[in-house]
Amino acid sequence: MIWHCAGYAFDSRTPVVMGVLNVTPDSFSDGGQHASVEAALAHAERMVEEGALIIDVGGESARPGAAPVTEEEELARVLEVVRTLASRGVCVSIDTRHAAVAQACVEAGASIINDISGFRDPAMRALAASCDAGLVVMHMQGDPATMQENPRYHDVVAEVRDYLRAQAALLEAAGVDRSRICVDPGPGFGKTYSQTKDVVRNFHEFVHTGYPVMCAVSRKSFIGSMYGIDEAADRDEASAAEALMACELGCSVVRAHDVAQTVAKLADLRPYALIGMGSSVALVANPGEEQEGKIAILNQAVSDLCLLPDTQIIDVSSFYASKPAYYEDQEDFVNAVMLVRTGLPPRELLRYLHAVENSLGRVRTIANGPRTLDLDILDYQCYVSDDEELVLPHPRIAERDFVVKPLLEIAPHHVLANGKEITADEVRLGEAHRIER
Repeated sequence: MIWHCAGYAFDSRTPVVMGVLNVTPDSFSDGGQHASVEAALAHAERMVEEGALIIDVGGESARPGAAPVTEEEELARVLEVVRTLASRGVCVSIDTRHAAVAQACVEAGASIINDISGFRDPAMRALAASCDAGLVVMHMQGDPATMQENPRYHDVVAEVRDYLRAQAALLEAAGVDRSRICVDPGPGFGKTYSQTKDVVRNFHEFVHTGYPVMCAVSRKSFIGSMYGIDEAADRDEASAAEALMACELGCSVVRAHDVAQTVAKLADLRPYALIGMGSSVALVANPGEEQEGKIAILNQAVSDLCLLPDTQIIDVSSFYASKPAYYEDQEDFVNAVMLVRTGLPPRELLRYLHAVENSLGRVRTIANGPRTLDLDILDYQCYVSDDEELVLPHPRIAERDFVVKPLLEIAPHHVLANGKEITADEVRLGEAHRIER
């Protein structure tokens, strides 16, 4: 996915670092340090040199319990900084929940509106529709003054995901192109420590919305609790580690105070690979239990793949019952798609997949014929090959319903390493239906 932000475009397959520039006297970790225009500009330039592609300028503290400031005061703090940075060719984000402030900053050259209130205000949505700025839609229960007063959820991940999806839909209904929207689950905003931990350990669930996902965890109190670090300014190393984990789960924009340390940590980000899984032969004795037997084989494969070296399973789709393709004289399949982050090169990963297939009784007597387990590398980030051993991306992805449906479930709008976007338009084989469990 490409995130379009006025004259800038960011490829979500590579994490983008957004440097935090608080021009406030009372922000939780650096209040007052960059309150003057000169200090703010110097810090922004330093973050750009360290690798920030976006500078996020904020003139109102959003720390828990913070008192609101007037729009006039907020503009007095941010407008000259925004105008000067934009004139220097910097992609500027304005961090505000006030439409008048956002509009003035967009007119001054800001390319992104980062709204912690999630574009609840109709005036903010109208502004979004009237310009071409990128938009960050954040989740927050309540407002900064009240958000930590006993926040409650039945299922925090599902509720935050559905809220973000609904707010993005409101923007699209107002005329905003979806390619301009990024979502932020809002760790620490109207969430307890436990609720925030659930959110950040499930960032992949927000990828399912189909929008780029922001990781905004830098220096937050939950990191202090998790790592035992009292002072916010001492949390940069832990924040960078959390940012790396978030990007492995699929986040594509990282909001950070310490840009240099974050950029260095993100150099350890492993490429992703999508693996297709299928079974048409169930090792069960009782008739009528074939589908459950095939599901059991795929679950065993998932367990076995957990043991691969330098590899982490990030997401697994639902199971899909599908008609066989190519060789049709066989039972229906059960299929799924898995997303992993791996340090294994593609051909070494393939050898491990073959070993797992063999351990579960894979037979290769008939091309596309019955098999207990089939594991295919569908796509490997930034890797394209075409030889007898390995063709990547897999040449038949787009025509197979049993691949396209589960793949798009966990990776909406996925673009293959060769630049081709996966859609349902070319599907012609292997009709698939999700198995409800």
